[in-house]
Amino acid sequence: MDARSDLDALYSLAYEELRRLARAALRREAHATLSPTTLVHEACLKLRGAKELHAESPLHFKRIAARAMRQVLMEAARRRHAAKRGDGIALVTFDESLDRPDAGCDDLLALDAALEALARRYPRQAEMIETRYFAGLSVPETATSMGISEATVQRDWRAARAWLAVELSRAG
Repeated sequence: MDARSDLDALYSLAYEELRRLARAALRREAHATLSPTTLVHEACLKLRGAKELHAESPLHFKRIAARAMRQVLMEAARRRHAAKRGDGIALVTFDESLDRPDAGCDDLLALDAALEALARRYPRQAEMIETRYFAGLSVPETATSMGISEATVQRDWRAARAWLAVELSRAG
């Protein structure tokens, strides 16, 4: 079987699980404009466009798909943010409150920026947050998929959440 066939097989096996993850991710984002089905399909298109994609296991595929869903969510948030800002067109309003973008969009973009900063400083912790938060893996599944102990996952989870909270408080 080639890489495309492997991807198709994993996608078929994981489709309902990915839709469940997408529903959960979209519930966390109050201003989402995507449906769970659209999010899963957009993520699959993104994965199909990847030059090299090698999923070692179904858990590894869920991590890869979760990253793709996160990227799709961030792209959608950036588009909404740009549209609310006028796509570069200067807005003139009589009421300043009419010119404010949704807080949800800004929060999601701030979270993405904080995760990128975490990835530069603590790559394993960023990968673990993405795995737990976006892929919805449990502590044991995360430990298995990353090849680390459950205690390390729990330690990294606490440390990364604390680091992100500080980083997000600075952004706000």
